[in-house]
Amino acid sequence: MGMDLHELLRSLRVWDPEVTELPAFDPDTAPDEPLPLFTRWFAAAVAAGQPEPHTMSLATSDGEGLPDVRTVMLHGADADGWAFATHATSRKGRQLAARPYAALSFYWPVLGRQVRLRGPVGIASPEESRADLRARSTGALAAALTGRQSEVLESVEALEEASRAAWDRAGREPATPAPTWTLYRLVPDEVEFFQGEAGRRHVRVQYRRGANGRWDRRLLWP
Repeated sequence: MGMDLHELLRSLRVWDPEVTELPAFDPDTAPDEPLPLFTRWFAAAVAAGQPEPHTMSLATSDGEGLPDVRTVMLHGADADGWAFATHATSRKGRQLAARPYAALSFYWPVLGRQVRLRGPVGIASPEESRADLRARSTGALAAALTGRQSEVLESVEALEEASRAAWDRAGREPATPAPTWTLYRLVPDEVEFFQGEAGRRHVRVQYRRGANGRWDRRLLWP
């Protein structure tokens, strides 16, 4: 008889030194704005071999204020915000239309690091959304053309049929638009950088955007 859930949980380690390095993080070296630090930490996660470092949790809420979360892919980060894409008709697209405010979370366990952001979410222009889709793979276009994301699926066969047709069209017409495909940008009001420490003296640096648009930086207790 196999382990139960609680036995499995007790058997696991966090930040096993065989696979995790916890680099020192001096908060006094943090820049005045969060984007340069995010870029530096992201590059370090890639260099350290973190699997899929560009994936992130996206938290939204529905019209009643109830939370929802899922994993999506980062499409870019710059002065305009942290970008991701989905169908405007999907569950998260509908939630963002009703409440255009969200939170993002990155976790890179190979370095014991997290980055958390929250802020209003804006919609890119249709031209930018089309360019975003064109820059992705044939498989991404096929998935976008399959459409109907978050709707009830009648059968596995229905998905297979729609997917085959979408893959065929994506291969033949790589410039085919997917009208509901939308690029979103989260413009953070708040960004937190968390660096794990073996003695549990974790370093947390929080940036908060002031009314004048400038960033204030402070430490948080772990």
